[in-house]
Amino acid sequence: MIDQIDFAALDARDPEALAKLRRGVLETGFLKVSNTPISKDKVDALIKAYAAFFAGSTAEKSEVDMARTGSNRGWGASGSEQVDPMANPDYKEVFDCGFELAKDDPLRAEGLLVYGDNQWPRAPAGFEATVRAYYGAAMTLCRALLGYIAEAAGREATYFDSRFTRPMALLRSNYYPARPDWAGDKDFGIAAHTDYGCLTLLTGDGTAGLEVLGADGLWHAVDVAPGVFVINFGEMLEMWTGGRVKATLHRVVGTGEARISVPMFFNPNHDTDVSAEGAAPISAGAYLKRRYDETYVHLQGKGA
Repeated sequence: MIDQIDFAALDARDPEALAKLRRGVLETGFLKVSNTPISKDKVDALIKAYAAFFAGSTAEKSEVDMARTGSNRGWGASGSEQVDPMANPDYKEVFDCGFELAKDDPLRAEGLLVYGDNQWPRAPAGFEATVRAYYGAAMTLCRALLGYIAEAAGREATYFDSRFTRPMALLRSNYYPARPDWAGDKDFGIAAHTDYGCLTLLTGDGTAGLEVLGADGLWHAVDVAPGVFVINFGEMLEMWTGGRVKATLHRVVGTGEARISVPMFFNPNHDTDVSAEGAAPISAGAYLKRRYDETYVHLQGKGA
């Protein structure tokens, strides 16, 4: 169901790789990419750092609890998000960090939560440096992929460049505990949803869990091996391209094993108009804020 592309072949503009890319962008909404500039060793180091953080005490993690800031920066406890209002809150912990504005950037005066300052835990040692290094590498890879995605969607390869100078790029780690015995049909690691933004670049520890809804109406398991990336597309890009790009439902039910996954949600500058041609304008920042307000339990009921 999901094609795998060698990134070097894509860079060489191999016809088969480009055809697989177009199929993923315009039809299935998911792809796998291997042989990227991000090595398996770098991914393994990242997973190890996140595993050590999540293994820490609740008191330590609470020092960087995102619920204190109102922004999606730092740790989120299990049950802090609810992507499907018909399901129970998601059974997972998260750690988020994102794009930070320069200290002298005039945009800081607007106090936009999508550009909030990151919160870094005191332990484990080296956590911030490891995560920051991966964040930078993932940003570079996402920018490269966007050029090919733009072409697949019928636009110039440089179409997105000026719209991602201050990207609302959020790096997240999800820690899914083993599915508990008490879990019922409304309990998920993360319930069925489409991603909110543009491009998602996902890696993980290799444990099974991700499922994608196919055109046949069935849920299909997708493995996420360290060093290989799953990419998919969100609601914002589907809307922005007038429905040409496909945002596909996916979920994590959970298994008898704990699991760590690491998605990078790569989204445009906050003031980018992401409406389809001829539709009422909507900024990327306004769209994301609305979806965050609907998802984060600590933001629900607080209004605009």
